[in-house]
Amino acid sequence: MNIMAQAAIIFGLCLLSEGLAALIPVAFPASVIALLLLGLLLFTGVLKPQHIQKFSAFLIANMAFFFLPSCVEVVEHAPAILRQLLPFALVVVLTTPVVYFVTAWTVQLLIRRGKGAGRRG
Repeated sequence: MNIMAQAAIIFGLCLLSEGLAALIPVAFPASVIALLLLGLLLFTGVLKPQHIQKFSAFLIANMAFFFLPSCVEVVEHAPAILRQLLPFALVVVLTTPVVYFVTAWTVQLLIRRGKGAGRRG
């Protein structure tokens, strides 16, 4: 499948998720809905990884360009960010170890669960 067809699939899912986000009564990010739809289509086999492989590789190869707008905003709002630097640094210092701990615990749990499933099968 050519890259334009693959882009159409991805952008079509994004458009569909925007419509779904507008229809549901609670605020839910359309990007999350798009990821859930993509995951569902891939896990059910309706969409094969080959159907989006070239376009996905293109997006990953050019990922740095997608962070430029957010970096510009951070620089643009630097005075406001610097005024709140101490609380921000405190939150980062306190939550980073928690995230690492929870991630490590989850990986260990999944490894143990995988070993247990291997013995049963």
